[in-house]
Amino acid sequence: MDSTLTYSIMYLEINLVSVFIVAFIHYKTRGLTKMVAQRNFTMAIDAEMIFFLSDTFYVCMRYGLFPFSPALALLFKEVYFLCTSLVCFFWFVYFEYLQETPFVKNSKRIWASSTLVWLMVAILIINIPTGICFGFDDNGDYHRGPLFIVLYIISYVYVFFTCARAFLRLFNKQYYSQRTTLLRLALFPVAPAAAGIIQFIHPELPVACAVLSFVTFVIYSDWTEQMISVDPLTHLHNRKMLEYYYEQWRDNKESGSSLYLLMVDANRFKSINDNYGHIEGDKALIRIADGMRLALRGHNSRFNIARYGGDEFAILVWCDSESDIKMLKDRINDTITELNKEASAPYELSVSIGYEKAEHDMSLKDLIGSADKYLYDAKAAYNK
Repeated sequence: MDSTLTYSIMYLEINLVSVFIVAFIHYKTRGLTKMVAQRNFTMAIDAEMIFFLSDTFYVCMRYGLFPFSPALALLFKEVYFLCTSLVCFFWFVYFEYLQETPFVKNSKRIWASSTLVWLMVAILIINIPTGICFGFDDNGDYHRGPLFIVLYIISYVYVFFTCARAFLRLFNKQYYSQRTTLLRLALFPVAPAAAGIIQFIHPELPVACAVLSFVTFVIYSDWTEQMISVDPLTHLHNRKMLEYYYEQWRDNKESGSSLYLLMVDANRFKSINDNYGHIEGDKALIRIADGMRLALRGHNSRFNIARYGGDEFAILVWCDSESDIKMLKDRINDTITELNKEASAPYELSVSIGYEKAEHDMSLKDLIGSADKYLYDAKAAYNK
């Protein structure tokens, strides 16, 4: 078989697989478009599919699978670059929603941020008669114009801004509960951006569509996992994951450090909601979650934290002795107090903690019941 034909068929297969992947994700996320963040996720996928198809049809014409038409080839390339800009823009807005930034609360700012997309539209329109970015000569050969690089710069501004914003927030204590999400947001755009640069240098390599579809699948998988296992407010594990980790420990029959369960309950949380509102109550819960994370990271041992329900949390932590648990209890409250002071909250914030050592023949229900007895004692002592 002719090498050119073999290459074109391979390129076509890769792109069609990419289209199938994002189409599958689009199908699986149907019905979620009423959520504003997911609407942008879906629109990014729509733009990706058009991006893939325009690239596929262009390559099929270029390598003789379809009859070549300079006008159609130009149209497909125009659509290709417009969709590149749209994909980057919609991912940018989606990531801003995931970070819950003030930016997405103002529709005027979102519209203003789309200026680069409209600039891309204007340049592509001007390009049709002038070829200032790209075009085809009389022989049908493709060429790049003097402003070709501008098309990449316009789209990559969104990518750079998303990565930089997420990366800077990694070092801000205010966003500690979102560290895992922020790290992913800082890294996710890197792969498709690098693939775009590779294809810019070597346009014959079919990497952009393949990498973009793979990253989309990873983001979809991550989002699905978050929905299943993570509490959306505090970004802690939920009760289901607490049960999973405990059963894993029981099944493995680990030896060495002892496993303890800590049941943690916010003190006088109802008064925070009653006096300052539920939004402030949510902020208090997030600070408690952040305080537990920071305190346990300093503990230098394995742990799992879950939101058990309402203002109650559960911690599985491995310790060498009960004295370590007592020190950990103090460290948790000290850290929460410090975070609350830094936030200038108009109320005191602390937690009561009960704990129990786990035994392999104990069910999680029995372990929680035992730890709760000590929690009630701690709550009673606090309220005296």
